Amino acid sequence: MTGDFDFTIPKICILFFEQQGKDIIPRFGLFSKMADTKLYDVLGVSKSASDLEIKKAYRKLAKEFHPDKNPEAGDKFKEISYAYEVLSDSKKRSTYDKYGLKAMQEGGQDGPGFGADDLFSHLFGGGIFGMGMGGSARARRQQRGEDTVHPLKVSLEELYNGKTAKLQLSKNVICEVCDGKGGRSGASHTCRTCRGCGIKVTYRQLGPGMSQQLQSRCSDCGGEGEVISEKDRCSTCRGKKVVNETKILEVHIDKGMKEGQKIYFRGEGDQQPEVEPGDVIIVLHQKQHDKFQRSGDDLVMTHTITLTEALCGFSMVLKHLDGRDLLVKHPLGQTIKPGDVKGIEGEGMPHYRNPFEKGNLYIKFDVTFPESHFTNEIKLKELEQLLPPRPTFELPKGEHVEEVDLHEYDPNERHAGISGRQEAYASDDDERAGGPGGIQCAHQ
Repeated sequence: MTGDFDFTIPKICILFFEQQGKDIIPRFGLFSKMADTKLYDVLGVSKSASDLEIKKAYRKLAKEFHPDKNPEAGDKFKEISYAYEVLSDSKKRSTYDKYGLKAMQEGGQDGPGFGADDLFSHLFGGGIFGMGMGGSARARRQQRGEDTVHPLKVSLEELYNGKTAKLQLSKNVICEVCDGKGGRSGASHTCRTCRGCGIKVTYRQLGPGMSQQLQSRCSDCGGEGEVISEKDRCSTCRGKKVVNETKILEVHIDKGMKEGQKIYFRGEGDQQPEVEPGDVIIVLHQKQHDKFQRSGDDLVMTHTITLTEALCGFSMVLKHLDGRDLLVKHPLGQTIKPGDVKGIEGEGMPHYRNPFEKGNLYIKFDVTFPESHFTNEIKLKELEQLLPPRPTFELPKGEHVEEVDLHEYDPNERHAGISGRQEAYASDDDERAGGPGGIQCAHQ
């Protein structure tokens, strides 16, 4: 068997049940097969077992008899799974305790009333490959649409003061003209391509005894399992069951919100028939500020002062994020060194959902020094008398003492200087090699 071949879901189902035995078709003799066995015995627990004990017993048995590990225990695994399906549900367990397996099989008044779709959900974890049997409305109602994520850029001022922003959102909503049916009532019919399953399963031969299963959404029905002829389609939505709508959302940015924080609008995502709408999620992205940086609930900024201000004190006015002017004074006698950090308590960011509490504002200081020869020697001598004295210096004596000069440091000039010195040495060597009495290389 080579190449690709296509199986629709119903064919796969028939093959599956033929392999398992005709006794489970059509009323699913799985129940009658277990009719003489108590479900508690299948899991190996007592009738008074708690939910936790039932769960632990099921997990232990499922690991032991799972078809992946024990291919010969397929029937046993289904019995274990069915027993857990009933006993883990309080309503089903109560019905089973009162009326037994017969009530479960016949779908009594309080019974679960298992049908074909329930068995498929039991065997495959939510319908045939998660799509539901024949586009089951019950399975679709359990689905939930995808969330829609929108980034929203906000300034640090907006995070500090709070703001209400309006966001225009384009989304799909159920067509009101056809009530989400896509056409007149009864106009839809089962897709012939996928037989109503919404997906196609393709098997690709990889080698002898090896094949790969590929699943894809049916292109004819768009995964719906149903199609509507052109003449019967709704004139408003053209059979799509949804129409596009523009909506304005008011996004409330609370004081103290942070970068990456999410704001949820429940159920405002795209709508689809028989599918729970997802959420619209707004993700905040903070713009870069030219003065402040945020660190948690604290604010950090850098301020440059002169050497005079660092030594003799200063006053400055700081414009805050809410428009207030903060007067900052530093007294005489308290020097500030380059890189020093000072803090102002309670002038940082407001705490989220507790805006009356705030972090701190921290200021890192840079100190600029005056240019060279900013004054004459007389003034420098006077300034020296005001500053702390120099450390004691003793000039060493002897022939090993050599005085050198300090120059401005430039990395580019440094490498060039080294290269220049090397070239000078090489030049001297060349002259010696090529001069009188020197040895020269022979040229061919």
